[in-house]
Amino acid sequence: MSNQHDNYEVLNLIGYGLAKFDTFTQTFGFTTKTAFYQYCVKVGIAETIGVVKNRQDLFDHFFDNGRKGWWQKGDAYIHRKIKIDALFGSENVESYVNIVKMYLQTNFSVKDFIIKVNPITQTRFKQMQETGLEAELFFMNNYQKLDTFQNGKLEDARLYGDGYDFQISVNESFYLAEVKGIRGSKGRLRITENEFKKAQEYKENYFLSVILNLDEIPAIKIFANPLQILDFKKVERQSKPQVEYHLTGDIC
Repeated sequence: MSNQHDNYEVLNLIGYGLAKFDTFTQTFGFTTKTAFYQYCVKVGIAETIGVVKNRQDLFDHFFDNGRKGWWQKGDAYIHRKIKIDALFGSENVESYVNIVKMYLQTNFSVKDFIIKVNPITQTRFKQMQETGLEAELFFMNNYQKLDTFQNGKLEDARLYGDGYDFQISVNESFYLAEVKGIRGSKGRLRITENEFKKAQEYKENYFLSVILNLDEIPAIKIFANPLQILDFKKVERQSKPQVEYHLTGDIC
């Protein structure tokens, strides 16, 4: 089960923005933080202003802003910052505030904003709620903590779509890792036909790497030769027809 707050994503966005940018509140359109907190309660992001304050405390520890935040938690929640960094870390305060406003327009039907966001930021915004990216980033930052992959060199294979996400070279050996994410402490997952075939081909060198408990404090659980120890059932789905547009003449 997951202990995720109902508005987990937007609270993380807001906490990150408040911790990173001293002018976040003013850029959003509020003269004080208290007024912004009250607004978050009004539109239904949080039940109390304390929930919003706590989310800033969670992120304060990771920024050099003069506030300690939840320093006693160490890096327990740093995966949340890493995900937002990967998607929106290069944005300035104005652009970042527009991203939060776009979230409110999309998910809270708040219509009193005029925003302008460039296409690539919109694409990253769509990717934000995908579990896969968050799990992959966590794996990339923590795989060497596992005995099997210790001191290994990671090569990113995600763009190739060949049935695994990463190759990890350890001395003279190599391993393929396919990463899956689960929000809670347990849950189900599925693999593609391509991933299934790669697992069949590489057996003990193929690892299904599952990132559990993404909503709280994640942990990696790995399964070598997963087809031998996990029970997968083949499910055939009728895919939607693919539409293409063909040029009617030569381009030159």
